Amino acid sequence: MTQRIHKEELAHLFESIQQLHVVVVGDVMLDNYWWGEVDRISPEAPVPIVALQKRESRLGGAANVALNCKSLGAKVTLASVVGDDKDGALLKQLTEDAGIRTDLIMLSKHRTTTTKTRVISRNQQMMRLDDEVSEELYTEEEHPFIDKVLRFLQIEKPDVLIFEDYNKGVLKENVIHRITEHCKELGLVTAVDPKRKNFLSYKDVTIFKPNLKEVREGLNVAVEEVNVETLSEVNEKLKNILNHQVTFITLSEKGVYFNNQNSAAIIPSHIRNIADVSGAGDTVIATAALVYTLTKDAHLMAEISNLAGGLVCEQVGVVPIDKALLQQEAQQIL
Repeated sequence: MTQRIHKEELAHLFESIQQLHVVVVGDVMLDNYWWGEVDRISPEAPVPIVALQKRESRLGGAANVALNCKSLGAKVTLASVVGDDKDGALLKQLTEDAGIRTDLIMLSKHRTTTTKTRVISRNQQMMRLDDEVSEELYTEEEHPFIDKVLRFLQIEKPDVLIFEDYNKGVLKENVIHRITEHCKELGLVTAVDPKRKNFLSYKDVTIFKPNLKEVREGLNVAVEEVNVETLSEVNEKLKNILNHQVTFITLSEKGVYFNNQNSAAIIPSHIRNIADVSGAGDTVIATAALVYTLTKDAHLMAEISNLAGGLVCEQVGVVPIDKALLQQEAQQIL
């Protein structure tokens, strides 16, 4: 079931994204890629020796959501807490280089900046090294962070706020509630990409976008059959607890499901040459939040986000969406 839309309307929609200001709040991380060649096994242990040839750092987590919003043309501010360390400085620098505002990035003496280092040889990931603190923010960091974000929302009045939760401690329950409350007062669209820990803390938001695994874990339900009937039952359960407006569930190779109380459907995925699924969820939430803010059309939001998620899976590593490519594909398919 594909929604038909005129080329001119799509062009106008993509053009209008540049009028939006989005704030992304959540757990940021640095995605490091170390590429090298393997031609022998270590004499010290039965492991390959990787002769490093190239290193690269990219924005990950909530910072990748911000990057996707920026790639789609929106004005973006990133809100998070990072370590007062060299990785934190690099992350902030990369964010600024991408044209994303860092007014709301706070430095902490208590945490290290989350980094994920992938060692790759011949397009094969050999190992991943994670350096992170996932304890919740200390009270002495939490309150200044909340105050900073609320003051910014009050003064800047952005159009949409995205919560990007990776269970790394920035999105504590109090942080979520205070920011959501303030967004509601200001009439801002709020979109959530949840994780298990705070799954049921995001009450009264506009768009709630888990994946199927997160739904199973967060609600503790089996969901054996993936069809509109079973997912509509899930939607009812979520709605009773969260009182949100739109349920949007990503179903990996099966596509996406949306329910806005008036209509519900599964939109199947399109055939792709899948290279790497990492970062696809970031692209989907960014696209969904922006399209819905402009159109208030849950069906169109689901269609375009579904395309966007598929397109980034054709690239290796975590990469943001290519706006021109997405627009071209949307015009062909929708």
